[in-house]
Amino acid sequence: MKHLTPKETWSYLQAHPEALFVDIRMEIEYLYVGHPPGAVHVPWYEYPDMQPDPARFVEQVRREAGGDLARPVVLLCRSGTRTVAAGEALEAAGFQEVVNVVHGFEGDLDGDFHRNTVNGWRHDGLPWEQI
Repeated sequence: MKHLTPKETWSYLQAHPEALFVDIRMEIEYLYVGHPPGAVHVPWYEYPDMQPDPARFVEQVRREAGGDLARPVVLLCRSGTRTVAAGEALEAAGFQEVVNVVHGFEGDLDGDFHRNTVNGWRHDGLPWEQI
């Protein structure tokens, strides 16, 4: 698994337009916190269970990838933690190129326990939208 910062990921996506960009956060995060344009939503887990179902996740990503295990898959979550486990599940299922967006969409916590102030997709000024 590759680990790229948000800015490195943006460059990677520009160089690899065939890549599948997957936002793995819960639906409420994806919709109300925001997400990068063009990111496909496939949650790693959902409320209220909050338990990953790796087989379901892999099958949904495989469908989104058109069954092509060689298609690069870029994974984004809130802080870059959930994507590691999700990426490992994809690699175990045979996906050949998986990218983890380090720091995720909202980034690490600062000294006041706030996100979006230290690093992350939004902090770095990359494109995003919300409803």
